[in-house]
Amino acid sequence: MFRRTKRPRAILTLGAALGCSVAAAPDRPDEAVEGATLVDARPLLGPLFHVQGLALDGARVWVTSVDRRSRRGWLSAFDRATGAPLRRIEVTDGARFHPGGISIAGRSIWVPVAELKPHSSAVLLEVDTGSLKVRRRIAVADHIGCVAARGDMLIAGNWDSRQLYVFDLTGRGPTRVVANPSPTHFQDMKFVGDTLVAAGDRSWWSGQVDWLAWPSLKVTRSLHAGAVWPIRPLGRGGPYTGEGFAIEGRELFLLPEDGPSRLFRFRLKA
Repeated sequence: MFRRTKRPRAILTLGAALGCSVAAAPDRPDEAVEGATLVDARPLLGPLFHVQGLALDGARVWVTSVDRRSRRGWLSAFDRATGAPLRRIEVTDGARFHPGGISIAGRSIWVPVAELKPHSSAVLLEVDTGSLKVRRRIAVADHIGCVAARGDMLIAGNWDSRQLYVFDLTGRGPTRVVANPSPTHFQDMKFVGDTLVAAGDRSWWSGQVDWLAWPSLKVTRSLHAGAVWPIRPLGRGGPYTGEGFAIEGRELFLLPEDGPSRLFRFRLKA
């Protein structure tokens, strides 16, 4: 059940100071994403920290989260039907403790882990979804906050995804860097066929889901994500702004809460 919560005075003051239109926030959870209807919200019962990435594969829900207090990053797996925790591994790599948006390709899940500052460093981890052992590590001389996998290719976004890195996993082609054509700060991205679907924030109080044709990266569709107090799908800052996102057909999944978290499932209009 969803219950409205009172809007804290401090949050209202902050919204006014930032010039945000708090009054424009939708009042019902099923209005949180433009062109989508809320189907359900299922609790994930295991420990999570600040949510960063979300991926789905059959019976499992995969989540990355960061414990900023202890400077440790985690990859967790949950049972999709019950929300029960299955397994988790720490992905901290020295000064690189901040995992980001994740992507599954075959029996691998790709996890970026970066320093918590722009223009820094990151490592892309290829993790076996069965054993949870690291198959491959790719060092990157930049902060990487999200990654999408497709065959022998990876696309990864740096800080706020202002630039997108294109990796050829065969090693036959060079790494390319292209500008993000969208003003959305992508935090999680997935390939759906020949389309890159990516989501992130536009402001403290709102986010966006973009569909980009590949390889042109032309934005072909966008959906606005607003705020439902205190839930802010894909917004920035605060205790209720987890950044996880996934898509299956016409169903859009968001994980906008830090632990304890709920997996929100929306159905997109045709």
